[in-house]
Amino acid sequence: MLTLLAALRQKVAIGYVGGSDLAKQQEQLGTSEVPVTTMFDFCFAENGLTAYKMGVPLASHSFIKWLGEEKYKQLVKFILHYVADLDIPVKRGTFVEFRNGMINVSPVGRNASVQERNDFNAYDAEHKIRETFVAILREKFADLGLTYSIGGQISFDVFPTGWDKTYCLQHLENEAKKPGGIQYTTIHFFGDKTHKDGNDYEIYSDPRTIGHSVLNPDDTYQQVKKLFDL
Repeated sequence: MLTLLAALRQKVAIGYVGGSDLAKQQEQLGTSEVPVTTMFDFCFAENGLTAYKMGVPLASHSFIKWLGEEKYKQLVKFILHYVADLDIPVKRGTFVEFRNGMINVSPVGRNASVQERNDFNAYDAEHKIRETFVAILREKFADLGLTYSIGGQISFDVFPTGWDKTYCLQHLENEAKKPGGIQYTTIHFFGDKTHKDGNDYEIYSDPRTIGHSVLNPDDTYQQVKKLFDL
């Protein structure tokens, strides 16, 4: 995949966008010797709330500043009580992870092992733990202007409406406004959670992008290779 991306970068500007912070993305994509910010033209951590172009930081924003400490405490207090009362097979730890642009909520806990993640994902598919949790939060905190997005195997994200993955597109639009900047007229996006309520849905369906739904890394590899004739 890294070899394919390196070849792709010879043809077009490449970037990634994800909800995790930069440290997690470095762990997922980079190595101890290679910073992830050198591997892509654009790096969008936390949906673009933290962003880099060619390794240089772009303007950032903060969830806590936007929501305010008091409302944030009410939200987290409710979430932790709800998790405490959940009857699920296992609970591990780090049920609420605070990030710059969102909070990530995991009923089973982000410290779950790979096997525990797989087990919870199967259990969740049957019992709709995350789906039910999100529905309750939407009703309880309807006045806060928040969006809830289920992604991955064990968690869901909570962020201000509009701070989904489409947030990163403003950085690309801003490039055209800079002296000698580039206007990106065609933006391809590849994602696996492209269904409604999936954390790729908004950017996948945005009119500014050409969305591609993928099943897994192998499918992504084949689609990118075919589309860009690599």
